[in-house]
Amino acid sequence: LLDAARATAAEEAGCRPDELVFTASGTRAVHDGMAGALAGRRRVGRHLIVSAVEHSSVLHSAAVHEAAGGSVTEVAVDRTGRADPAAYAAALRPDTALAVLQSANHEVGTEQPAAEAAEACRAAGVPLLVDAAQSLGWGPAPAGWSLLTASAHKWGGPPGVGLLAVRKGVRFAPQGPADERESGRAPGFENLPAIVAAAASLRAVRASAAAEGARLRALVDRIRARVPELVPDVEVVGDPVRRLPHLVTFSCLYVDGETLLHALDRAGFSVSSGSSCTSSTLTPSHVLRAMGVLSEGNVRVSLPAGASAKDVERFLAVLPETVASVREHLSAPSASALSPASPASPASASAPSAPAAPSSAAPGLVVDALGKRCPLPVIELAKVIGDVPVGGTVTVLADDEAARLDIPAWCEMRGHEYAGERAAERGTAYTVRRREG
Repeated sequence: LLDAARATAAEEAGCRPDELVFTASGTRAVHDGMAGALAGRRRVGRHLIVSAVEHSSVLHSAAVHEAAGGSVTEVAVDRTGRADPAAYAAALRPDTALAVLQSANHEVGTEQPAAEAAEACRAAGVPLLVDAAQSLGWGPAPAGWSLLTASAHKWGGPPGVGLLAVRKGVRFAPQGPADERESGRAPGFENLPAIVAAAASLRAVRASAAAEGARLRALVDRIRARVPELVPDVEVVGDPVRRLPHLVTFSCLYVDGETLLHALDRAGFSVSSGSSCTSSTLTPSHVLRAMGVLSEGNVRVSLPAGASAKDVERFLAVLPETVASVREHLSAPSASALSPASPASPASASAPSAPAAPSSAAPGLVVDALGKRCPLPVIELAKVIGDVPVGGTVTVLADDEAARLDIPAWCEMRGHEYAGERAAERGTAYTVRRREG
């Protein structure tokens, strides 16, 4: 049974059965894959490349590597969440031991140029680990990978099963005590029932992936198009074309993300969020931060297999009133009352340039939002921006980490100039210059 499951999973992953092992989770596959590859190539060097929007399992492994004396280059992404293949190639160095790039982003669905990155890595003699957790259930892994990781529960299989594939010829030194099972790469007795179920479910979903993907993509296109029409002051994020078929993410101005998620749950919709307000640390999602997009009121909709057009239409019917209710509770300004500017289009917008340092001139109007959590600092800014003349400034004092992302994102959406930040006696001072729409 184990051999048959391995052969099935290897066929779907595009590798030889003896190149693939089963791990206790997708996270464990990433941790073991990165540690083994870095150790196997330590004579080459200790330089690691990752993108800024990798799954936390990758970033945590990178942090451990850096703390142990290694070096890490984090490749930036554009406003759609996509890494530039040229930037990835430029990050390669003679001492690069490993590069890591996800096949598609777990929060916004943007597909990454993994095949192009793999080609650059191959030319430089550097192995590329592709985290295919989000995409393997939808189709073949990107070409050219050296190591591949995935997680069964992402394609509807049981939790607690991960895949780690290492191509023949890739230097790999498993870390930790030796174990005879799974080629020494995944210690402990295999969870055979879960492994069999994982392989069977992967084959089943891949058999219908093309048709189901096309159907769900049309429903997601419907959500992407209708949400900005139905709900004012919304930014739909992620690449509109090069994306996973079932996932859509958008952020709503002047909305408390946790309150919005609870309200949608009461209406019968289970959605998730990358918003700082749903995090126990009250810090914005690292993915949204890297993209430079709005984090407040963030909603991630992941359509399950079998989701219907009726489900989507009911969600679209409930959403406007739900958002309006949350905004009213927070005393947010009326929609689009302050500027005719329209939200930036993810398809054409590029990553915002670094803001200029705040002017040493008089700060203009000052708003004290110290001690207030998202989205209150932005709401206070929106309420007073009309009180200063065009060219005048509003400085917001805030100690919420989300303000560092959401105030510039608000400026991008509303057509005002973000003039930068400076340390204040308490918190940080964020300066915005009013522009005409």
